[in-house]
Amino acid sequence: MTLADLIRSFRALSGDKAEPYFTSDEEVIAWLNEAQSQACVRGRLIREDELDAVCRIALTNGKHTYPLHATAYELICLWIVPASGDRHRPVTLRSREWLNANSPDWRQLARPACVAIQDDTSIRVVGTVETGDTLALECYRLPLRAMAQPTDKPEIHAMHHEHLVQWALHKAFSVPDAELFDQARSANAETAFTAYFGPLPDSDARRITRTDEVHHNVAILP
Repeated sequence: MTLADLIRSFRALSGDKAEPYFTSDEEVIAWLNEAQSQACVRGRLIREDELDAVCRIALTNGKHTYPLHATAYELICLWIVPASGDRHRPVTLRSREWLNANSPDWRQLARPACVAIQDDTSIRVVGTVETGDTLALECYRLPLRAMAQPTDKPEIHAMHHEHLVQWALHKAFSVPDAELFDQARSANAETAFTAYFGPLPDSDARRITRTDEVHHNVAILP
């Protein structure tokens, strides 16, 4: 479905079909973009392992913290590609709490990095790296671009498109003092969206998911 198709579906289901509309196209577009981002996080719908801008971070000797791409929210696996051409080195995600308990001197660790800490918007490499090394990763991410033009389409699979409208309906029916305000219909639309895409994990659940889970690699620190 295109953005224009999604807006038409919203207007048909909400009953907001006659101009002047109770909700503007701009509001509906914002809700649909929010819906796609929510769907991606709830359902882990976009797995990225190819785009260099998302999956490759150039490392520098003496620097330990680097920004993650703005769309990356959950890392799946990581490895360092040495500039020397040596064999790729697997990297395991750990939390600061785990490192404090299991390797109290991790901040001064003088061995090649094999562990990293994911924060909300950055990643900290634990251990030493060389300038020219690359941190490579696979991750779940948000859409690269917001929909804006009538012909734009959601980045997620076409089978999911129609369900995005439920979030827009939830938002439209939840605006206080608006013509469409209807708590029951808002709750029903949110329930339908959650039934399809799953619940939204809170920040604590996301933090627990991204740390202290052994995905593919096991790190042993001295």
